[in-house]
Amino acid sequence: MGRELKRVPLDFVWPENKVWEGFLNPHYAKSHNCPECGGSGSSPDARRLKDQWYGNAPFSPKDRGSPPFLPTHSAVRAFAERNVSHSPGYYGGGEAAIQREAQRLADLWNCAWSHHLNADDVAALLEGGRLMDLTHTWTPEARWQPKEPAYIPTPEEVNVWSISGGFGHDSINQWIVVGAECKRLGIAPECQECNGEGTIWDSPEAKQSAEDWTRTQPPTGDGYQIWETVSEGSPISPVFATPEELAQHMAGTRWGADKGSSVETWLKFINGPGWALSMVIDSNGIRTGADAAF
Repeated sequence: MGRELKRVPLDFVWPENKVWEGFLNPHYAKSHNCPECGGSGSSPDARRLKDQWYGNAPFSPKDRGSPPFLPTHSAVRAFAERNVSHSPGYYGGGEAAIQREAQRLADLWNCAWSHHLNADDVAALLEGGRLMDLTHTWTPEARWQPKEPAYIPTPEEVNVWSISGGFGHDSINQWIVVGAECKRLGIAPECQECNGEGTIWDSPEAKQSAEDWTRTQPPTGDGYQIWETVSEGSPISPVFATPEELAQHMAGTRWGADKGSSVETWLKFINGPGWALSMVIDSNGIRTGADAAF
């Protein structure tokens, strides 16, 4: 997901922020979501487990052998104090406000499996190469490096980490843990109607046509244009005749992920790598991808 320089004809015309037609597979019009799983590709049991992971189905910490979070837990208390201090107009102030928020957070987190993993869940994530915040160290020079000796976090450590204000678990972690639980319970993770694809095709031929389809790039030329790759791909600037003109335009962006990069930065990007992440969050804070590329 980022920003990309494309060289297109000077007279190239395509609406900004509209996905280029060559990046959209037209054969998917001959398919529809599986009525059995709603397009998720998951079995009813897997969907129930996924809902428990996110707190959208009945769940109790004791189901995983995990103690519930209390409002007095240090991590819960710290999160509540942060929320109250950041938004006193919403939460109120003082000890009473902190205690109310701590109770709300504890109740919220005790409803979700994702904050109450057991040893089996942690083992599945470690086998899948996850939990690097806990098992690795990171420096700008060496990047992620495993701890020496190898470190295996406890379920309690993982659960506290999940509520401590970082990124926590993502959908990949959910997929790994739910899949491992399905395997332990001997239940099918995939929808039996669509074989886990989430899609029903009008015919085998339509499916094959979709699989055989390939993307078509926009025409090439002498012009300079910035595209986003957060979607399938669309232009986010006009076409310019020179790198300098495009850099001036992008530096004037006053909203979104590109706000704040200088003409000099954009010129280096255009004449250099020509691709960068949309934005980067690191030890230097939140930066545009163009800034972080150098």
